[in-house]
Amino acid sequence: MGRVTAPFPAIPVPPADLPATLGALRAAGHQYRTVKQELRANLLARMRNGEARFPGIVGYDDSVLPEVERALLAGHDMVLLGERGQGKTRLIRSLGALLDEWTPVLPGSVLNEHPMHPLTPASVAQVAEAGDDQPVGWLHRSMRYGEKLATPDTSVGDLIGDVDPIRIAQGRTLGDPETIHFGLVPRTNRGIFAVNELPDLAERIQVALLNVLEERDIQVRGYQLRLPLDLLLVASANPEDYTNRGRIITPLKDRFGAEIRTHYPLDLELELDLIRQEADLVAEVPEHVLEVLARFARAVRESPSVDPRSGVSARFAIAAAETVAGAALRRAGLLAAGNPQGRPEAAVARVGDAESVTSTLRGKVEFESGEEGREIEILAHLLRTATAETFRAHLVGLDLSGFTGLVEDGAAIETGELVGAGELLRQVGTVPGLAKVLDRLGLGDAPSPEEAAAGVEFVLEGLHLTRRLGKDISDSGRTVYGGRG
Repeated sequence: MGRVTAPFPAIPVPPADLPATLGALRAAGHQYRTVKQELRANLLARMRNGEARFPGIVGYDDSVLPEVERALLAGHDMVLLGERGQGKTRLIRSLGALLDEWTPVLPGSVLNEHPMHPLTPASVAQVAEAGDDQPVGWLHRSMRYGEKLATPDTSVGDLIGDVDPIRIAQGRTLGDPETIHFGLVPRTNRGIFAVNELPDLAERIQVALLNVLEERDIQVRGYQLRLPLDLLLVASANPEDYTNRGRIITPLKDRFGAEIRTHYPLDLELELDLIRQEADLVAEVPEHVLEVLARFARAVRESPSVDPRSGVSARFAIAAAETVAGAALRRAGLLAAGNPQGRPEAAVARVGDAESVTSTLRGKVEFESGEEGREIEILAHLLRTATAETFRAHLVGLDLSGFTGLVEDGAAIETGELVGAGELLRQVGTVPGLAKVLDRLGLGDAPSPEEAAAGVEFVLEGLHLTRRLGKDISDSGRTVYGGRG
């Protein structure tokens, strides 16, 4: 269950002891730094103190993050190249934590101008006239990040700015900076601005970013306004679109100081770490079930039936875990309704609950054109493969004859979506080797009935997938294990 939160985060209130005037700011020894100098200094400070530089970023410690750190230390704008669901946006957003917690600004400035480094003629005149009595405001680092998802209909006015006809009508001249309504990029001055899916920008919009990256000025409707913007520009893109001529103009590619390739988790444990960190589970999902889902996601990603250019997002495995937890909670709710006087069933996921993800999550996967109509069949096969691999990884070498002996002489064991833990365990009774199985699966010395049922169902499914046990689906939708595979 998630916490109830406000629809929008509260704007932080600056501490009362921060300098309130330009004179007090100078007296406190404050030194003006550019955004890139600020990021460099704070990143080095975290390195020296042994602090986490990018908390919450999983699987990039030895590959992507060192490249990002080198780019930040070098003061380079960067573009992250990777397929969908590789955490590019999350990584970009984490950069904001490397900014100073509070930075001084001129009150009312839409460009977040520094009191010691005003940009517009009006601000320069204002600071010169007020001197040390110039009021100082403070901006939290959470307000110094801007982001735009690039779409073909994005305009220059959205990113850079446009002439405000109302201000022209009020008598200001076209050359007056006060006539411009600034776009997202200038409004993120002294911060970090991210453009997601950069190649989706129209070419003329990409051209508008050239001056921002190189000359650090902006042009609005042919009028060049010299504003030395101070920001870190970060973009994300799919490698296929970024390297395909015609989707991104070559001069813009040349302006980025660093091109960094992202990737999916390199090994199973990192995939599991990501699921554990990101999935919002409404029920208990045992480790062996999570491992099945992690192996499943990796198998889908590597399948020749899946389009490798689109990738299989890390959100696929996360959504699978959440779906399985939802199936467990549904079972617990329905069983409680059917037995209001009995002990309520705890919501614990079983491997059989994973079968539902093959239909609910097929829309997250782009299949090759020749596989139309076989999507669920392909995913079901890969799920069985992942289950068998997990079974072998945990229970290889154990004597499981006690389980196969349960169905000798024509007996059968029924389980399934709406079979409670108590009913399943009554069918099984005392099984030799069950304690060792539960220990291998990490379910502890004293598992709950629901956890024990999850372990039993996993063994039965594993024995079926290794051709040691038969399996059938009854008319009522229950899964029946019995006979030889």
